Amino acid sequence: MHTELEKLLDTATGARQGEDSIQPYDKIAARPLPDSLADSLNKLVVVKLNGGLGTSMGCKGPKSLISVRNENTFLDLTVQQIEHLNKKYNTDVPLVLMNSFNTDEDTKKILQKYTHHRVKIHTFNQSRYPRINKESLLPVATDIGMTGENADVWYPPGHGDIYASFYNSGLLDQLIAEGKEYIFVSNIDNLGATVDLNILHHLVSQPNGKRCEFIMEVTDKTRADVKGGTLIQYDDKLRLLEIAQVPKAHVDEFKSVTKFKIFNTNNLWISLGAIKRLQEQNALDMEIIVNPKTLDGGQNVIQLETAVGAAIKSFDNALGINVPRSRFLPVKTVSDLLLVMSNLYSLEAGSLTMSQKREFPTTPHVKLGSSFTKVQEYQTRFESIPDMLELDHLTVSGDVTFGKQVSLKGTVIIIANHGDRIDIPAGTILENKIVSGNLRILDH
Repeated sequence: MHTELEKLLDTATGARQGEDSIQPYDKIAARPLPDSLADSLNKLVVVKLNGGLGTSMGCKGPKSLISVRNENTFLDLTVQQIEHLNKKYNTDVPLVLMNSFNTDEDTKKILQKYTHHRVKIHTFNQSRYPRINKESLLPVATDIGMTGENADVWYPPGHGDIYASFYNSGLLDQLIAEGKEYIFVSNIDNLGATVDLNILHHLVSQPNGKRCEFIMEVTDKTRADVKGGTLIQYDDKLRLLEIAQVPKAHVDEFKSVTKFKIFNTNNLWISLGAIKRLQEQNALDMEIIVNPKTLDGGQNVIQLETAVGAAIKSFDNALGINVPRSRFLPVKTVSDLLLVMSNLYSLEAGSLTMSQKREFPTTPHVKLGSSFTKVQEYQTRFESIPDMLELDHLTVSGDVTFGKQVSLKGTVIIIANHGDRIDIPAGTILENKIVSGNLRILDH
């Protein structure tokens, strides 16, 4: 496999592919939209990948239930977005959540609060796979139970499992019977992944012989994205190449921003009929990613996973669209959370957009230290979210708290030495400043 990958890396042209396989968003958006968008929207289903827990941000339960803006959770914002579409265009776009055994019970409890919203919500569960002992290559589980010593020996096998689980749940056939034709799939923690009417129109208006069955939204790589999977052309097919598939000797080449200029946002538009056909023909081909893990007891295990985007090569007339960065706004850390809670973004009908008051469309680089890793700790350290409209870079390390109505501009670095504490007073304006151990404020 490695020799094939090495050949692939040597011949891959990254974003320098044929004109037709990756198109700029502007070209797609230049086509006029029809007077009535209801017909197109009524063919669409929004699917959110909802299998993840909030553990990386110090929260228990599904990540989708963390509050991200004005007490709204990821799930609240998703429901608001789709409800807004359904009301505005008088349509019936349903929401489907792919849960895992980790998130299903908690998510279903919370869904009751959306009963009177104008969004039909469906759920299905992804599979539960046994973790494999790295030495014996046998399952760690002793039986199919999930309690006691079996509590952490199962795992959800990556979002590539969506095709089989969706099909096996019966929901795929149900939606096709209701006249649905496409799904828009994205991670529930990507706040930029809203329904895009230009991409939808491009999909539904293709001539029958050239129907595009799969669109992957990609965007330009920055230094923060070097680990993201990229699209390449190989054997006349678009393929997703993930860092986990790359031999160590080629990892730096893979991370190169000049060779591979784009990465996968995991915003995907896929034909329901094509999923059904490929699933029934057993023709979905996805590379298996071997993910090594260590259990709490110290046991080394492996998880075999697949990625939803890896199936792109199995679909006809697949296309990459190079979308604006604004369609990729993931909240993976508390640093990301600070950005989306701030005045950098305005919230309307569940959608976050960069404030027009910000002169530069780029997002500031924010790095909060280990005292901020958990959401609860982070909340106690900010009396209110600082004004960040003119911020370029923020680094905070150590025991630091922020008073009300603090304003951060340019590059601000705040470092409290071990044993020291820095309290930024209410109303402080820090512009290009370094604040160190004993609250000396220096020009940067």
